[in-house]
Amino acid sequence: MQIEDHADKTAWRMRGTLALLGAALWLCAACGDRKEAGQPASPRVAESGHESSPDRGDDRPVIVALGDSLTAGHGVGAEQNYPTQLQRKLDAEGYHYRVVNAGVSGDTSAQGLNRLAAVRELRPSIVIVGLGANDGLRGLPVETTRQNLDAIISQLKADGAVVVLAGMELPPNYGSFYTSAFRRMYPDLARKYRIALIPFLLQGVAGHPDLNQEDGIHPTAGGYRIVVENVWVVLKPLLS
Repeated sequence: MQIEDHADKTAWRMRGTLALLGAALWLCAACGDRKEAGQPASPRVAESGHESSPDRGDDRPVIVALGDSLTAGHGVGAEQNYPTQLQRKLDAEGYHYRVVNAGVSGDTSAQGLNRLAAVRELRPSIVIVGLGANDGLRGLPVETTRQNLDAIISQLKADGAVVVLAGMELPPNYGSFYTSAFRRMYPDLARKYRIALIPFLLQGVAGHPDLNQEDGIHPTAGGYRIVVENVWVVLKPLLS
């Protein structure tokens, strides 16, 4: 499915949350482990939803979920965020991987790039890159976001990691020129590097009040179950 088609079909669902969106975005940027622009983020990562040092005794191949509050699981319990639910699904399906949650609330693509060295130290087999949403919601230049994501992808691929890029979308009130450029950024990068693309991480979740928390932005535990399925469709063919 082309992302342009998907955006047309989902835009009407998002309009109901637009009044809440602007305030929630800045709350998202301010919550949790937010870092000021240009300040390197903490190199710590969270495994199964808990900040910790990675388990060096676990020799399973590592899948890193690199992202912002949508990855960290802002507002839900540690057992309910999408990386933790993905771990349970992998275990249930018989795939022997260890999922590391490297989501930090409020992170932009630049801050994700700043802490990429900590992710690379884990020697991940697969990295799911879910960054850029905060860039778009703050109105940062799309070209700057593209350059940051480009650098993240190229460094991970140089290490031999398989990269999965998670696409994001912006509400229509950000203007058609900006939202179109932002939307195209993800498939453009996926084509450039020939990597797998999740067209829209929040497909089937965005705009559904029963699947989102009161801020209208962050999924509930049930919403994250759908996010995991969005990830799984693209991830499963890449698993060995």
